[in-house]
Amino acid sequence: MSRLTRALFAEALGTALLLATVVGSGIMGVKLAQGNDAIALLANAGATAAILYVLIVVLGPVSGAHFNPVVTLAMRLRGALTSREAAAYIAVQAIAAIVGVALAHGMFDQALLQPGTHAREGIGQWLSEGIATFGLLLTILLGIAHRPAAVPALVAAYIFAAYWFTGSTSFANPAVTLARSLTQSFAGIRPGDVPLFVAAQAAGGAAALGVARLLRAEDPERSV
Repeated sequence: MSRLTRALFAEALGTALLLATVVGSGIMGVKLAQGNDAIALLANAGATAAILYVLIVVLGPVSGAHFNPVVTLAMRLRGALTSREAAAYIAVQAIAAIVGVALAHGMFDQALLQPGTHAREGIGQWLSEGIATFGLLLTILLGIAHRPAAVPALVAAYIFAAYWFTGSTSFANPAVTLARSLTQSFAGIRPGDVPLFVAAQAAGGAAALGVARLLRAEDPERSV
């Protein structure tokens, strides 16, 4: 098996497990919360942060553990991937994310794919997604530069926090956003709300790249 094939398999596995966790913990959280949205959100945030830490630790050495087209594009711009590799990563992430949603639904005996009904629109939601993605990518880029061994914990901690401080509960990932438009669970989003979420995420990612370069400008040998 080639290096790229192994990397793509790792990205597929990790992204599918991530989405299975996001959606599955949302379904379970609502069941157990008995109408208490705070408890449901806590369960969803905690499970997502925990699985991210695990997946980054075990799959990072194989693929870099992107699980996110914004991260992949940033790595392409940094020269860590070729255009062909980046395109393959993004395709695999999108497909695997949908598979992960279907797996979550299957575990709870639900229809495998369900067009989302959860409205997520408006300036507050879009601003939240821009900020969530900005913070996530900045955490990754500066973490790689300053404390690479701490990146799994940094990403998990940031995502847990962003669930609570953003109005959108921090999707911060176009593949995740697309896949979550296929669930009617607590974690879902209406398909029509996806494009502006993704646009906001792209803007946040671009801003993070610029800020990371600015902060690392004094050290060209380790520029971000």
